[in-house]
Amino acid sequence: MPHLPGLSRVLVTVLLVGVVGLSPTVSAEGAGRSGAQQGGTIRLEILSNRADLVSDGDAFLRIVLPPGASADDLRVRVGGRDLSHAFEVRSNGQILGVLDGLRNGENVVSATLPSGAGARLTITNHPRGGPVFSGPQIKPWGCAEGARDKQCNRRTTFEFECKSSVTGQFQAYDPEAPPSDCAETTTDQGKTVPYIVRVETGVIDRDQYRIAVLYDPEKPWLPWKPQPAFNHKLVITHGASCNTEYQQAEAPDVLNDTALSRGFAVMSHALDNSGHNCNVALQAESLVMTKEHFIDTYGTVRYTIGTGCSGGALAQYQIANAYPGIYQGISPACSFMDTWTGRMLYEDYSLLRLYFEDPSKWTPGVAWTEDDVAAVWGHPNHVNAVVYNNAISALLDPSRACPGIADEDVYDAANNPRGVRCSLQDYMVNVFGRRPRSDWTKVERKLGRGFADRPWDNVGVPYGFEALQAGDITAAQFVDVNAKVGGRDIDYEWQEARASASRRAVSIAHRSGAYNTAANLDKVAIIDLRGPDPGAFHDVYRTYAIRARVIREHGHADNQLLWRGTVALMGDATFESDAILALDKWLRSVEKDDRDVPLAQKIVEDRPKSVTHRCTNGSGTEMPEKFCNEVVQSYSTARIEAGMPFTDDVAKCRLVPLTPARFFPVTFTAEEWKVLKSTFRNGICDYSKPAIGYQDTVPWMTYADGPGGRPLGPAPTSR
Repeated sequence: MPHLPGLSRVLVTVLLVGVVGLSPTVSAEGAGRSGAQQGGTIRLEILSNRADLVSDGDAFLRIVLPPGASADDLRVRVGGRDLSHAFEVRSNGQILGVLDGLRNGENVVSATLPSGAGARLTITNHPRGGPVFSGPQIKPWGCAEGARDKQCNRRTTFEFECKSSVTGQFQAYDPEAPPSDCAETTTDQGKTVPYIVRVETGVIDRDQYRIAVLYDPEKPWLPWKPQPAFNHKLVITHGASCNTEYQQAEAPDVLNDTALSRGFAVMSHALDNSGHNCNVALQAESLVMTKEHFIDTYGTVRYTIGTGCSGGALAQYQIANAYPGIYQGISPACSFMDTWTGRMLYEDYSLLRLYFEDPSKWTPGVAWTEDDVAAVWGHPNHVNAVVYNNAISALLDPSRACPGIADEDVYDAANNPRGVRCSLQDYMVNVFGRRPRSDWTKVERKLGRGFADRPWDNVGVPYGFEALQAGDITAAQFVDVNAKVGGRDIDYEWQEARASASRRAVSIAHRSGAYNTAANLDKVAIIDLRGPDPGAFHDVYRTYAIRARVIREHGHADNQLLWRGTVALMGDATFESDAILALDKWLRSVEKDDRDVPLAQKIVEDRPKSVTHRCTNGSGTEMPEKFCNEVVQSYSTARIEAGMPFTDDVAKCRLVPLTPARFFPVTFTAEEWKVLKSTFRNGICDYSKPAIGYQDTVPWMTYADGPGGRPLGPAPTSR
């Protein structure tokens, strides 16, 4: 069966439209398939990745022989090289080995017996520095000091830490002169070992990764025979925020005591720190490559759990939807749903603030109170909008200050038109492609190429529509704000006209997972951690918006648990650690289910009764659900207050002609109606209809062949 790293056979029973599948894991106890293949044929199984996504020149393989065949007679070749010596019957009774020295491109691996029985598997290898499926790499790109080449590769380092029995903190550990106060820990497999952690730090896909495991420096570790402290489970940690950088960065911290003390491995990659990189395709690629390296080095993984707040939640949610199978469980905290639908609120705040915070823009006779403003953007705290716009960069602005790029090298339409365009859409040009010639500006015509297409739109959005209907704002206010809010052009300059996205761009955004449709989120166990938002822009509504998307797509959200508490943003001081353990318990139950039913069904039906929704007082004490409904207050957005469904993902609405009936029972003066007709000359949003370009996210897209992408298709198999 085709394979994706980090999943076991029992965790995947239905392939996602034929794109993704798995082979079974190999545990320390020897779980997995028998060493004999029925039918008299040989089978080659790659355990660390799909055969067409391999990187760094090596791959962990299992070879299954027909009954009665001897591994001593097996011959394994890659091209003209004999690599039979790499494969042996290991202590778990299986024939395992790591192929190395694979060249970039296709490598045909053959296994034969003297009887003539044989099999071949084509492995496509990619450079350690990438890319694999994210498309041509972002340029320019700055490497950290010590890089050996333009791919930023450098010597991998290994450092040791141990948990102090005195302070309870991690401290440096020197195997030649160990501290006297290193503690012991007992893993969830009942193994009591010294609490010593090895942290591996290196570069994959041009950026830094970290891997931490319980590790005895006195003992060997082989992928088919890991040290006994490893429980074959993996936790991935993530960073916060959202940005697009053009340089190497540090990977998030991996010294997670909850996970490590129980035998989990902990992994991170800088490109999965959304504050460094918000591109979902590149995020997924770096995780696939790093998980492959982990399995090739440390052994197979039963399941993988994600953890992280804010931008860390963003990464978990959008990767789990666009590249299902990378995680089996996620615990997003202070959630964002994805990079791009979250931009709608950012840009609406930005445009509305230009109007609301400058009374000179108001038509005489029109005035706004704070309550009026709050009614339009769906949040009672004006500071929320200010903080949101100030804490996160204007990522659609190609001329913004750009991490990794000198100011003089950044794009400027007048003074440096050939400079680096530091916008999110340009960072994701492999996904969206370039603007059609018909939309080119003077600068684009001069350059002879279009800028990256942008899936952001506010055409037809009737800001304040719900407040108007409720009588919370006047007809004059509604007309004035909509006539003057405007939009931004492709260079992010304010314009009187609304911003219009191409149908192609919004279609790609849905298909690629840049807009998280939740089409594939039923195949992952979710615990969403949430506390109140004190005006810090981590709006509570997002938890319910992603839940609404899951319900829209699947008819329920039974695979998503809500943990809420009074601690701002996170909910409870214990939630993050508790969620890892709860997901572990949940996934163990799914793992044991060998029924021939869809994975999504198993996730819902196998959830232990003790793993359920929670409401606490912020210190671990359970409270009634009503308590959290009152404390963890949910507001909305300017688009929702304009009539958009609570899914908060109609990026380009379908338009209908403007008629008085749309506003009944509100009436307008003749002059107001004239202004409205001019403002919405092409029509007003009809949110009862699906968004333009709406389609389910297609899992496992590759952009190696060009913008817009294509599904990877079935993985290569042994033949």
